Amino acid sequence: MEASKILPMLKKKLAFLSGGKDRRSGLILTIPLCTEQTSMEELSATLDYLLGIPSEKCKARGFTVIVDGRKSQWNIVKTVVLMLQNVIPAEVSLVCVVKPDEFWDKKVTHFCFWKEKDRLGFEVILVSANKLTRYIEPCQLTDEFGGSLVYDHLDWLNKRLVFEKFTKESTSLLDELTVINENEKGSQAEKDRSSESNILPSFDPETVLQTGHELLSELQQRRFNGSEGGGGGTAWSPMDDELLAQPQVMKLLDSLREQYTKYQEVCRQRSKRSQLEEIQTKVMQVVNWLEGPGTEQLRTQWGIGDSIRASQALQQKHEEIESQHSEWFAVYVELNQQIAALLSAGDEEDLMELKGLQQQLSDVCYRQASQLEFRQNVLQSAHEFHMTAQDMSQQLDGLLGMLCADVAPADGAAIQQTLKHLEEKLKSVEGALQSLREKGQVLLDQMSTQTSFSYGKDVGIENKENIDHIHSVMEDMQLRKQRCEDMVDVRRLKMLQMVQLFKCEEDASQVRSTYDYGRQLLQATVVLCQSLRCTTRSSGDTLPRLNRVWKQFTVTSDERQHRLEMASAFHTAAEKVGKLSPFTHPLVVPNLYGFPSSMEHHERNFGEFKRKLVCFSDVVTYTVYKHPSCNIRQ
Repeated sequence: MEASKILPMLKKKLAFLSGGKDRRSGLILTIPLCTEQTSMEELSATLDYLLGIPSEKCKARGFTVIVDGRKSQWNIVKTVVLMLQNVIPAEVSLVCVVKPDEFWDKKVTHFCFWKEKDRLGFEVILVSANKLTRYIEPCQLTDEFGGSLVYDHLDWLNKRLVFEKFTKESTSLLDELTVINENEKGSQAEKDRSSESNILPSFDPETVLQTGHELLSELQQRRFNGSEGGGGGTAWSPMDDELLAQPQVMKLLDSLREQYTKYQEVCRQRSKRSQLEEIQTKVMQVVNWLEGPGTEQLRTQWGIGDSIRASQALQQKHEEIESQHSEWFAVYVELNQQIAALLSAGDEEDLMELKGLQQQLSDVCYRQASQLEFRQNVLQSAHEFHMTAQDMSQQLDGLLGMLCADVAPADGAAIQQTLKHLEEKLKSVEGALQSLREKGQVLLDQMSTQTSFSYGKDVGIENKENIDHIHSVMEDMQLRKQRCEDMVDVRRLKMLQMVQLFKCEEDASQVRSTYDYGRQLLQATVVLCQSLRCTTRSSGDTLPRLNRVWKQFTVTSDERQHRLEMASAFHTAAEKVGKLSPFTHPLVVPNLYGFPSSMEHHERNFGEFKRKLVCFSDVVTYTVYKHPSCNIRQ
């Protein structure tokens, strides 16, 4: 029976164990009757509860029952005394009925108890309160009987409730912890079932242990105080060692601590298994994503683009893929730290499994990170390759624009400056082509060493398209450069001949000035000779010779000028044809450079070029063979 279930009856104080003892060390049970009618059922239940508190050893010493009838009637006292026969006949040694001073007929009461003595099985005496000390020491009596034992019924009841609560909770907790600990000793399958069922104790072990320690401390303190004041009026507590079973509390605490220690180890193992399972789950999530969607993203992103804009778009897409991978790499770092912590404090049976998980996770993450880095390097090389190709194309466009422009130099120095600028542009184009070849070769090397994004699948077909594109761009740039070089050769020859033309004109101007000056001198000489009436030393043939030489030079100069003009016209026509010729014009390449030409316009210019070529050939032939003195062959 629990105090909490009959708490209202216990609060009525129908009976109580004060903690006092008789001279035989038997416990004193006090039944204070009152003027109101006492319920025998409640009194019987109260006695049943109180008599269940002492130990069997204590019960064997017997009880001394004090029935306080000073405020009650004789019939009720008699009923209570008779009820003791049914409740505790063997445990009662003596019943002391405290009588009132002026009531109850001695003859009647004495006769009744004497008559029932053999049947009751215990001795019943009537005694006044002031004479109760003849049978019980004053220090073992409470103050209502003139004793010095202090008893607080409510305090006892509260402590009793705490004791019973602790006993109930600790006993239940011990049973649960024992079951949990025993299950943990079973097979692995039973461990799994235990873990899956997530068995937890009904009470918090820490709280129950704390309650038990506080209760034990209280019991020990009250016992200490009671032993010190055993002869000085300080009361023994009803929660003394035998009444409140201090050894029982200590035994429960010891058992509870033992099972709780085992339970803590079980919880540690459970926590470790749970953490290990959680790590396994997260590791598989990371591995499955990297080998699944992550690998698929990289496998589908194999192109390098065909322009700067396209390569930049691919780089942006790759950054998005890297961002998604970064989230999983962050999980990898966290898991790696957790695994390292478990390895440093793990058991031997878990080391191999943890190391296996760590190795698997590291292999997959490092492999994926390497592929991301490789893809980033390929895209960077592709971007640099396209930038170099675009730069070279712009240089070729500038050179071609310069070659297509009409040449109208003012003098030979301007022509020389133009030639120098042309050579510098051509040299710059050659450097750009060399850089393009180098960057293209780097990209090709990366393509040739590209690893499979799908762990074993062949991705050579995708790379073949990229490799063909790289070769195509380099070949197109080489052809465009070659065509520009041919046009530069034509322009260089034309400009050198224009230099010669300017030189001839300059020489002719100088010679004409010399001829005019010599003729004036000869004419002055003739006039002077005539006025002086003397003959010249040249015998008058110098002026005719000068006129003859001048005429020959004039004819030769006119022929050379005509030949140079024809050469200039020839080169002009050649340049026009070269601009539109399919052999010298840039190829039509999608997304790259150049424009198609008109075939009819090309044929018309090419016909004009042929006519001028024939005419120029005739002039050269005539000059060489008709005027050998001009040394035209040089």
